Amino acid sequence: MSPRHFLDLHEHSAEEIKHIVSVGHGVKKNRSLHANALAGKTLAMIFEKPSLRTRVSFDVGMNQLGGHAIMLTGSEIQLKSDTSIPDAARALSRYVNLIMFRTHDHGYLTGLAEHATIPVINGLTNDTHPCQVLADIMAYEEHRGSLTGKTVAWTGDGRDNVCTSWIHAAMHYQFKFKIAAPKGHQPTTEIIAMAHEKGAFIEVTDDPASAVKDADCVLTDTWVSMGQEAESITRREIFTPYQVNAALMAQAKKDAVFMHCLPAYRGLEVTSDVIDGPQSIVWDAAENRLHAQKAVMLWCMGVI
Repeated sequence: MSPRHFLDLHEHSAEEIKHIVSVGHGVKKNRSLHANALAGKTLAMIFEKPSLRTRVSFDVGMNQLGGHAIMLTGSEIQLKSDTSIPDAARALSRYVNLIMFRTHDHGYLTGLAEHATIPVINGLTNDTHPCQVLADIMAYEEHRGSLTGKTVAWTGDGRDNVCTSWIHAAMHYQFKFKIAAPKGHQPTTEIIAMAHEKGAFIEVTDDPASAVKDADCVLTDTWVSMGQEAESITRREIFTPYQVNAALMAQAKKDAVFMHCLPAYRGLEVTSDVIDGPQSIVWDAAENRLHAQKAVMLWCMGVI
């Protein structure tokens, strides 16, 4: 039987994604739920990108499920070429029960999954960040209920990995996703076409006020992701009009919430009065990485 990988939201049915989110809510409310479900199991965590929330939440989550986690870096397991990925997958499949991979190249992730005989989880790639969006969805549901019929707005880089995973989420949840991004940084026509084909409502503009107008939820991310440091000055100039500040939040509904996947750079993509203000549910979403990922691991291992 093929392993249950968790690589991207759109590769699963709406029922599967909503089930995982539901279990995430359950393990958050009752920490003893599934407490020993993964006893004797080992999670290998591979990091080619540095991490705070991903590393701690997966490690703690695996321990809370009764299992054990080990951390590996890309350099120490010599992931230096495409040819080394299959070998790493085959070897790790003999040692551990589950792999979480946080990498730059999305092809490395899919290559690892192709050759592994155990489940592989996407801990983040340059293309997507599905675990973050599961945590975001949980946070929204906790504070405002169902996403059905709501308007979610994104302002900033439309090709950001979190934005892309929100596009994938829109294929499963019946909400309107409005993306404000400058020309040249908007989602590709291919991903928008795929989303529309699967019933998602996606609207793309270069006007942040238009995107945020009457939104129920406002999202953004850093303008300079890991690996883009050389472009930092140029990117800051391009994205400055897309900053989430009090004036932009005033365009959203009065009870709109704000989320950011972190780390946040106050004064750049978001101002302190927004991220630290009453509309921010950033820290609830950050905590939910732990609970959502416990649910993902349980799903991958066939427990739920």
